[in-house]
Amino acid sequence: MTRIDAKFAALQAEDKKAFVAYFMAGDPNYDTSLEILKGMPAAGVDVIEMGLPFTDPMADGPTIQLAGQRALEGGMTLQKTLDMAAEFRKTDDTTPIVLMGYYNPIYSRGVETFLTDAKAAGIDGLIVVDLPPEEDEELCIPAQKAGMNFIRLATPTTDDKRLPKVLQNTSGFVYYVSITGITGAAAAQATDVGPEVARIKSQTDLPVIVGFGIRTPEAAEKIASVADGAVVGSAIVSEIAAGKPVADVLAFVKGLADGAHRA
Repeated sequence: MTRIDAKFAALQAEDKKAFVAYFMAGDPNYDTSLEILKGMPAAGVDVIEMGLPFTDPMADGPTIQLAGQRALEGGMTLQKTLDMAAEFRKTDDTTPIVLMGYYNPIYSRGVETFLTDAKAAGIDGLIVVDLPPEEDEELCIPAQKAGMNFIRLATPTTDDKRLPKVLQNTSGFVYYVSITGITGAAAAQATDVGPEVARIKSQTDLPVIVGFGIRTPEAAEKIASVADGAVVGSAIVSEIAAGKPVADVLAFVKGLADGAHRA
């Protein structure tokens, strides 16, 4: 059982929804980013989604693209991202970390080496948005063998014919993308999301967590009420981009987490 599996089992036992927070590793710099990471569990974050900076993040909108650029310009690398996770693990051995990014940096390092290093650093799961299910032998299956969850994205365009393929080797949870398009683009609507979550849940026992388009505690509450939890990324990254003090960023995160937990 991974930390992700354990976390969702604990939340289910408490009849509680999950709050997942995304940040870009190394944005605006390593030290500030590490401070934000370390403060997330106390702010109510159940699962941490850690962005791996990449030069060509095709699924991300301007907010997260710019965060990745700032991180890369500040010298952030895959190794430093893993170092950050390992540093976090020195004081927190329970909060799950999902590494979210693109395949190129992993491929460049070598899949086997990456998986060994990521596992040692305390990474629990991967979301690699540019590897479709047809490429499961590349990373998904080796990751699961290494004891890591491989989390897949389902979208409004994932029809009933495609859905079983998407779910086939997914573990940990299913990430439902509430809107078509890039991150941070539009607002998620619970009335649209609810039936889609129900459709996915009819085909899997995994928790279904909804992300994209959630920017306020009220939205987090509404979305979490029709799913197993909510993910917020761009709104948090915007607070960091505005140069807010870490305490203010974490207070913003706590508001979102409280919203999701009210559902």
